[in-house]
Amino acid sequence: MSYLTQKLAKETVLRDPVHTYIYVQEQIILDLINTTEFQRLRRIKQLGVASEVFPAAEHSRFTHSLGVYEIARKITNHLELDYSTQVPGDGLWNPSERMITLIAGLLHDVGHGPYSHTFEHIFHTDHEAFTQAIITTAGTQINTILRRVSPEFPAQVASVINKTYPNPQVVQIISSQIDADRMDYLLRDAYFSGAHYGSFDLSFILRLLHPYAGGIAFNIIGMHGIEDYIVSRYQMYLQVYFHPASRSMEVILTNLLQRAHDLYLKAQDDLAVDISFIPPVMLPFFQHKPTLQQYLALDDGVLVTYFSQWRYVDDPILSDLAVRFLDRKPLKSILLDDESAKYLPSISQLIQEAGYNTAYYTAENDSYDLPYDAYDPKDKKPRTQIELMREDGSTTELSTISALVNAITGRQSGDRRFFFPKEMLRTNSDDIFSPVYAEFQSYITNGYLAAPHN
Repeated sequence: MSYLTQKLAKETVLRDPVHTYIYVQEQIILDLINTTEFQRLRRIKQLGVASEVFPAAEHSRFTHSLGVYEIARKITNHLELDYSTQVPGDGLWNPSERMITLIAGLLHDVGHGPYSHTFEHIFHTDHEAFTQAIITTAGTQINTILRRVSPEFPAQVASVINKTYPNPQVVQIISSQIDADRMDYLLRDAYFSGAHYGSFDLSFILRLLHPYAGGIAFNIIGMHGIEDYIVSRYQMYLQVYFHPASRSMEVILTNLLQRAHDLYLKAQDDLAVDISFIPPVMLPFFQHKPTLQQYLALDDGVLVTYFSQWRYVDDPILSDLAVRFLDRKPLKSILLDDESAKYLPSISQLIQEAGYNTAYYTAENDSYDLPYDAYDPKDKKPRTQIELMREDGSTTELSTISALVNAITGRQSGDRRFFFPKEMLRTNSDDIFSPVYAEFQSYITNGYLAAPHN
């Protein structure tokens, strides 16, 4: 028996609030879970700063990755039981693809950095590139384990994540508009946020899966179950992922890291600028050339430790932003449209006059997502469409027969907001900025701007 298919003497069963149990039956899966790189995911929150709004949303990339593995395991079991290939080229499921599917599902997020997308924006890192590097770079524990299968196996696993693996069925199980990744994070994020918008019938959807030569389709009799999934995703983005207060904390985190980065750049020309607050482990990121080892040294907890020190630094902006982030003091926000955006220069000037550097205390933030998008080969990153399979084996794209999905296909959901310090809404203030606050608020009371939200 090869290492790839070697069974554990006794399966490991992990309790999970979303899937009840997660079953680990192969030695290689348990070995990968126990690697340093995978265990690091325990210290990276799945939803970043969203726990500042949804207090129970403290779940990690670690538990999400286990959940994706479990859904992939259920999918491959279903496909092997009901749709195993009979003759070459019949478009059915090849059971030999099972383990690479499970491993890719398990490792798909292993390259996420601290606070994920916010961190990437400032330091120009790419978690997908780092995921592939962790898998393919000699010397990582994950690479060492995968090479026990064959020297080529790490690159094959990485190609699934990179969407270049030759079998589209495997790729779509891990990455498509309805995949193991999305199904787990919707259910998991809904559970831990306390929202019920992301609930859908996972067991029913898994029963609908049907392989064909072009990838994975879903039995047409279950179209309404797929619709429920699409609507759940739509609602989660609007109510949880795009929540204004969560975006406000992301703005503060972004500006906090940006201020530290700007001070570092300023010190390159002015030796009088003190950057002793920047720990050695973060310097490679300010220089935009971290090694893989340096990247893996960071997680959410490490950054919070540094932020706790930054609240005491001499730079007033860096210190204040650290306090706002650590003590949860979100910015306020107003909705923007083409009409209200005309007033931004004026209100930004007032914020500046009140003593706030608008580079660090304001932000325009657009948060939009397509709840469903039909395949367009002209797109830079075309999305794999959801195919429904008829009784005769022919397929049709979901939005062509679902009036509900067609109504939201290609239509972005979300909004555009302007974030600013809550202090601009002070009333009955005796300080010297009272007239500035009053003038700022006049834009709201006169109806030029929407009522603030945090």
